[in-house]
Amino acid sequence: MKKEKAYVLLAKQEGISNRAAKELIDRGLVYAKDKKVKIARGLLPINTKFKIEKVPEIKKIFEDENILVIDKPPYITSEEISKKFGFKLLHRLDKETSGILVLTKNEEFRKKAIEEFKKQNVYKEYLVWVSGIVAEPEKIDLPIKVIKTKTGAFAKISADGEVAVTEIEPILAFRTKSKIKAIIYTGKTHQIRAHLKAVDHPIIGDEKYGGIPYKRVMLHHHKFRIFDYNFTSDEPKDFVMQEQSDNRRKKRK
Repeated sequence: MKKEKAYVLLAKQEGISNRAAKELIDRGLVYAKDKKVKIARGLLPINTKFKIEKVPEIKKIFEDENILVIDKPPYITSEEISKKFGFKLLHRLDKETSGILVLTKNEEFRKKAIEEFKKQNVYKEYLVWVSGIVAEPEKIDLPIKVIKTKTGAFAKISADGEVAVTEIEPILAFRTKSKIKAIIYTGKTHQIRAHLKAVDHPIIGDEKYGGIPYKRVMLHHHKFRIFDYNFTSDEPKDFVMQEQSDNRRKKRK
């Protein structure tokens, strides 16, 4: 059977440019036969039919003279949001991570906020779907060394790494997976992802760190506190659907 590059076929199906098609695939939004198309230049049969996931809307949680707080959807980079609104990032979330993203509007506040991060006076709580049963709270105190590669950063547990602490707590547990709360006191690159892999509970969808394939990395920045600011981002739709799906399976048994 004749084959063609995935992005070329997608462009023809959707009536869009090759560049736009490649961008959709690179974002992780394109599926063929219920499987994510991961390589834009990969060859597929010319009769392949694609399904495109929609990117949720970018919503503002709060804004004043100091900060703009965004409810970040997955599939969009923090840098894209910074460029869209014209303000500097106070911190970053990975492309597939959703939830609270804070941008600063003036340099005076930014410097003070960065000091709060350094002093660990910031509260950051995440919701996470992981493989395996998390039955009890656990403190993960393992140093992390961040390695830069051509394909991006990778966090490695290493004795010569920097201090990194994550506390996890179970919320729900099903037969093969759990929903947990993860609180980080340090903000190392990919900290939660590397720590959960290290304790044999990789995040669902986080194939880079040993997770099973899924639509996206199931990590959501749920709560954030700094100074007198206190923000919450509701669970995204895919988190709720994951829980409802497992509840239905549980009832059938």
